[in-house]
Amino acid sequence: MYESNFSEVSEFILLGLSNYRPLQHFLLAFSTVFYLMIILGNTLVVFTVTFDPHLHSPMYFLLANLSFTDLCFSTLAVPKMIHDLYSGDKTISFQGCVTQIFVLHVLGGSEMVLLVAMALDRYVAICKPLHYLTIMSPRMCSLLLSGAWLIGIIHSVIRVAFVVHLPFCGSHEIDSFYCDLPWFIKLVCIDTYRMEFLVTANSGFISTGTFFLLIISYILILFTVWKHSSGGLSKALSTLSAHISVVVLFFGPCIFVYMWPFPTVPVDKFLAILDFLITPILNPAIYTMRNKDMKMAMRKLISQLLGYTKNLKNLNTQNTQTINRQRN
Repeated sequence: MYESNFSEVSEFILLGLSNYRPLQHFLLAFSTVFYLMIILGNTLVVFTVTFDPHLHSPMYFLLANLSFTDLCFSTLAVPKMIHDLYSGDKTISFQGCVTQIFVLHVLGGSEMVLLVAMALDRYVAICKPLHYLTIMSPRMCSLLLSGAWLIGIIHSVIRVAFVVHLPFCGSHEIDSFYCDLPWFIKLVCIDTYRMEFLVTANSGFISTGTFFLLIISYILILFTVWKHSSGGLSKALSTLSAHISVVVLFFGPCIFVYMWPFPTVPVDKFLAILDFLITPILNPAIYTMRNKDMKMAMRKLISQLLGYTKNLKNLNTQNTQTINRQRN
């Protein structure tokens, strides 16, 4: 195709999940309620771990960062989706779309590394308990967190560098509620076979490889526990079940979207709802429902916040009464 046939694209249209108006109303209510739950749940986890000194341990440090990443991940696309469903304005600028792709893969790559770090933390805690605090030192936790963000940034820069200068033709409609490479590449004028392969190789194989690496690591942990003490197997399985659930929920949609990046049915759009709305809610729920320390710390924090609010309300009432008496 000649270069004269290329068109400069300044914005895209996000077609969303459905054009059926009653379904859009349901999705608007559903996404709004779930997004508020995501904000409350993950913010509560971050604040609880930050302000409770009893939770200043490697496991909770990584958990708080996972919640922060989930909150950012959801905020990247859900508010835009809610706005589009409410207003009907589904446009997004070219720069906004590229930025969304970039941040999406920074957060996705970082979360992958965080999940690997959490698996490492559980391995050391279960298989080498006497050396846990030495291995998982504050310095090690800081290095793991820095490495997670650095790998996420490098992963995203490599991907965006391949597509940011691609030529586009007339169509500028993206069949989804957010921007990502599979739909972005479909609008390119040139042959995209090699680009599709790079997308699959860079994200699909990495997601699949990391997923199986994590599953194998959990199996090795359980085998080690069973080998040393069959009685501790049920306790280890109970501890790791939460981690395995989070790994399956996070990697399942990723593997489908990137290993089959150009499907003929819109299943991937609805699977993306898992990553943006369901998993960010389930992560704090899964990690806190069966953790007594977290539940106690959360109750304590909520009680303190309610007490502070009540005292502030009483103080405002007293000030109002004082002002009224002075006026009279």
